[in-house]
Amino acid sequence: MALNFDVVINTNDDSVDMKSGLDTLQGVSDATRYIAETLLGDRVPERQTHKAKVRTKMKQSFRGSYGQKFSVEVYDEKLEGRLRKMGHGAFAELVAYFLKDSIYEDHAELSPKAQAVIEEMGELHDELVQRLRSSALANIHEVTTKFGHEVKVRFRKSREEQIVLAQFDSDTAHVLDAAQSSELVRLVAGITRLNTHTGNGRLQVVGENETVAFGFGGRYKGLELIEKRKFSENLHSNNGKPREHWVTLEISAYPIRLRDGKIIKYIIG
Repeated sequence: MALNFDVVINTNDDSVDMKSGLDTLQGVSDATRYIAETLLGDRVPERQTHKAKVRTKMKQSFRGSYGQKFSVEVYDEKLEGRLRKMGHGAFAELVAYFLKDSIYEDHAELSPKAQAVIEEMGELHDELVQRLRSSALANIHEVTTKFGHEVKVRFRKSREEQIVLAQFDSDTAHVLDAAQSSELVRLVAGITRLNTHTGNGRLQVVGENETVAFGFGGRYKGLELIEKRKFSENLHSNNGKPREHWVTLEISAYPIRLRDGKIIKYIIG
């Protein structure tokens, strides 16, 4: 069973530096394989080999900037059965979700099937995101950091329809240098998304226009139930309400900042 994707590197002359281009393709390959093996095999792989049950395979290239078709292929009946049950559409949603999560971006509303997979992952969720950030992300950005090219990863739903799952550019490349501050800040915010199994989510600080990712510094499972409820009940109470009628929380957290000072995540202490 195979799912078809492609990588598009936007250039002016349909060509790209070979070393950086190959590094970027390797990064995309590693990222999709890590995601696929974790979703289907219930574990984040330590390393990837040619004998793995989930592999990526290069396909014929195409014209238009620089593009490379590739597929994710499953060589195991049990894993193939899980993929069929999940469905190609939900799998593509989850690839987009994890690629965006690795660069601290918000994601589209997930389908019930995809959301159910996320909820069942537990701590594998954070382990997978950390693996993407520690290995694949730097390679994906190679042509961006060296030549300024934009990279798109797309799901080839059909020959006529390609869906952009994630986009990497000079802005997302700054994530590679993000660092957690030692300064504890206090903020007033409303919760806009929450994974009740991991404690990860997004919040919107009062007075700001964009949401920001958040998580917990310690193990979320170890938190008192009353603390967990504060966040889940805030999300529930604000659902469907205009911003001016939100109930807010006072939160103490350590910001993760880019070099320019922009906060991309809060770690709640």
